[in-house]
Amino acid sequence: MATELIELKASARPRAGKGAARKARRENQVPAVVYGDNQAPDTITVDYNELWKQILKGQFLSTVFEVNVGGTKTKVIPRDVQVDPVKDTPIHVDFLRIGKDGIIRVAVPMRFVNEALSPGLKRGGVLNIVRHDVEVFCPYDQIPKYFEATLEGLEIGRSLHISSVKLPDGVKTVIQGRDFTVATIAGAVKDEEANAAVAAEGAAAPAAGDAKAAAPAAGGKAAAPAAGAKAPAAGAKAAAPAAKPAAKK
Repeated sequence: MATELIELKASARPRAGKGAARKARRENQVPAVVYGDNQAPDTITVDYNELWKQILKGQFLSTVFEVNVGGTKTKVIPRDVQVDPVKDTPIHVDFLRIGKDGIIRVAVPMRFVNEALSPGLKRGGVLNIVRHDVEVFCPYDQIPKYFEATLEGLEIGRSLHISSVKLPDGVKTVIQGRDFTVATIAGAVKDEEANAAVAAEGAAAPAAGDAKAAAPAAGGKAAAPAAGAKAPAAGAKAAAPAAKPAAKK
């Protein structure tokens, strides 16, 4: 499916630098640069409202534009957007020229389907997405909107690899030579917490038994000194009358 080019009107920016950039922003323009394809960089400005409208549509960094500077049109793809740290609005954009071969590097989002057909998810497993998007090389006019992967038949502990994802003709992944993982079916967090709680109770049970066993022993030791203490007290009372006749003399 061919990608429809979106025209973005721009103006040439004769001077680079912070001063010229601030002046452009005061005029409701966003400074930008167009580079790549073995050509010298071009400094331009783009209308803020038009640029912001395109950013709000989503997938701005994977959308091909045709920058029109005074009638000269150049196919580009955004590579970076700098935003204001407070307002979170664009203050500078980097555009990459698309070469004659038309091949570009772009990140395509992943979409997972058939969750209801995954036995692992039915048993309480959790979908762990390893890669939310996959970087690929593809023609600029055939950028996929997303890659679709099915979760049908996946059990807990199973993984979904890139080889299970069907790529369109002319599209190849940037990572070559290994079948990397895009998602896994992990065990539920609640099950892990329950297992940890059972293990904690098992570890605490012997300690409680030792405490109960130690209680009678402690009681016996305490009783013995108590009985011994009574005997001297009784002896002291008996000795007192014997001392009285001696005191009369």
